Amino acid sequence: MIIIDANGLIMGRLASVVATRLLNGENIHIINVEKAVVSGKRASVLGEYRETIERGSTENGPYFPKRPERIMKRTVRGMLPHKKKTGRDALAKLKVHVGVPEQFKGKKTETVEAASMTRLSSKRFVTLGEISERLGAKL
Repeated sequence: MIIIDANGLIMGRLASVVATRLLNGENIHIINVEKAVVSGKRASVLGEYRETIERGSTENGPYFPKRPERIMKRTVRGMLPHKKKTGRDALAKLKVHVGVPEQFKGKKTETVEAASMTRLSSKRFVTLGEISERLGAKL
C-alpha cells in the first residue's frame, strides 16, 4: 500500500502518475487532497469548473463532483480505460482522503517529484479545496 501526500502537488500531473501506477497493480491512498493545486488564473480555473458542473441536466447528467476527493478520483478515472475491466479494477485500488485519516498518522508518505510545484512556470494556481468551496461543497 502506497500513501501519497498531495500537499502542494499539481493535480493533473499527480493523476497521470497515479493512473499509471494503478494500471501496474499498486494500491494507492492519496491524503491531503484538498491541498493539491490546479495551475492557471484563478478566474479561468473557477469558471471552467463552474461550466463543467452546470453542463447537462439533473436527470441525464453528466454528473461532475464538487468535493475535492471526488474531483481527484474523477480526474484519475479520466486517465484510465474505465469502461474496461482493467480500468475498473485499477480504479478500485485508489482511495482518496481529505486531510490525514487516523490510520495514516505517523506513517511514511511518498511525494511525486514529477508533480511538484517547482515545475510551475508561474505562481498562478488554485487549491482543490478552494475550488470545491466555490462550487458549493461543504468541507
